[in-house]
Amino acid sequence: MDARFNMLDNEIAVKFFKRFANASLVIHQSPLPKSTQKLVSLRASQINGCGWCIDMHTKEASAAGETPVRLHLVAAWRESTVFTEAERAALALAEEGTRLADAHHGVSDETWAQVRKHYDDDQIAALVSLVAVINAANRLAVIVHQQGGSY
Repeated sequence: MDARFNMLDNEIAVKFFKRFANASLVIHQSPLPKSTQKLVSLRASQINGCGWCIDMHTKEASAAGETPVRLHLVAAWRESTVFTEAERAALALAEEGTRLADAHHGVSDETWAQVRKHYDDDQIAALVSLVAVINAANRLAVIVHQQGGSY
């Protein structure tokens, strides 16, 4: 399957992506741990079926020193022993914030309490923003059929 549309060949899309990248930079420069950022981005991308983003986040996390075992187990983090309690809270928030249509209640009070337990306000702001940004990025790539494997 080929990409339907090259977003980088369109003036409006390029303008949008510049601003989108700036929003992402704010999150990247935040005090939210980089490993948590990558794990959350990977998990949301898995849920959304975004091959491009799964490819990118897996490769970038690996290059940053993330272990293959942890990357392979992100999809089954609840049944894994390799994630910290803080990472588990972030992954739960990512799942509940991504599966809004599947979980009519959105983010549960239990998950929110775990996030509050492990992250300060600046980290929470970055985490919530990250979930929103990665979901938007997934939708952009999936809509135009941006394929994984070439990142």
